[in-house]
Amino acid sequence: MLQEFKTFIMKGNVLDLAVGVIIGGAFGKIVNSAVNDLIMPLVGLVMGKVDFSNLFINLSGDNHQTVAAAKAAGVPTLNYGIFLNTTIDFLIMALVIFMIIKAANKVRKAEEPAPAPPGRECPFCKSTVHDEATRCPHCTSELR
Repeated sequence: MLQEFKTFIMKGNVLDLAVGVIIGGAFGKIVNSAVNDLIMPLVGLVMGKVDFSNLFINLSGDNHQTVAAAKAAGVPTLNYGIFLNTTIDFLIMALVIFMIIKAANKVRKAEEPAPAPPGRECPFCKSTVHDEATRCPHCTSELR
């Protein structure tokens, strides 16, 4: 059983998946930082100095200035600003993954071998011969 597990782990697709998960996690942190630290502050500045991470609806009726203050007080809130940040994170990740897959498919398509030329089988040597050939180039037999 240990040998089977070792064989399973050493398969290329399992290792590729592990590397992909690790790189994806690191890339997710980069995108999260880009959204929270670069994109959303600029969007907030354009929209009148709005801090999206502190946009929330207080469900208790108490007055709290930030999400952190509301959470510290144990007040239920609808944090739509944080949801907006997370949605933008997702959209950026989806766009990047789409572009990576599109590029990989383009490379894969370029590597595919060209289809075999049209032909027929020589009845004598069984080689593929062009449809318009009158002699087989392999065995030189006359074709009908």
